[in-house]
Amino acid sequence: MGIKDLRADERPREKLLARGAGSLSDGELLAVLLRSGGPEGNVLDLARRLLDLADGRLSVLFNLPRDKMLSLSGIGPGKAASVLAALELGRRFLQEQSSVVRRPILTARQVHELLLPRLKGLPHEECWVLFLNDHQYLVGQERVSTGGSNSTTFDIRQIIRMALDKNAGALILVHNHPSGNPTPGPADIRRTEELRQGVSAVGLKLLDHVVVADDCCFSFADDRMYRA
Repeated sequence: MGIKDLRADERPREKLLARGAGSLSDGELLAVLLRSGGPEGNVLDLARRLLDLADGRLSVLFNLPRDKMLSLSGIGPGKAASVLAALELGRRFLQEQSSVVRRPILTARQVHELLLPRLKGLPHEECWVLFLNDHQYLVGQERVSTGGSNSTTFDIRQIIRMALDKNAGALILVHNHPSGNPTPGPADIRRTEELRQGVSAVGLKLLDHVVVADDCCFSFADDRMYRA
């Protein structure tokens, strides 16, 4: 069945304009971006196949490689570019909202909420540092390394230079566990202590190391796990 064979109120674009974007399913929203179908079906069929390629999860779709998207029959460079641009706009919106911190960062839950838009669904580990002033307000955040599926590392001297450049008095180390289990391993514990000693030598404080998973996190400072 072609998209024109559907009733007007069943066509994604018309439905969006009549009822608002919130009334559409994930597949229907993708269909609006894709605009047309392919040789194997209409645009709704194509959108569903794209979602299937991401296991039905938007977090996976956010990080779906371009080449994998282009491997789907019916999606060429133009359609892939539209989807990738929309996803990147969504990511930037979340990051923009999260970066406006008007209160001091005092808990691991705040850290989790702040960095989750950057780390959710990633298939690899990334290490970030939050730089804080003496009142624990955010003055900067930087990604300091990208690793494999179960490890990452960082340069302590680089982190110290960044902190001094930002006139930060304290910092919080953050990294993700793609496995979904935020429990730190021996390497995490060792590197945390190395960073604590390194920054302490120049008068900075390491307030916490928060290990992030999609729905929970682990705080070294509190030595406990928090559920979102």
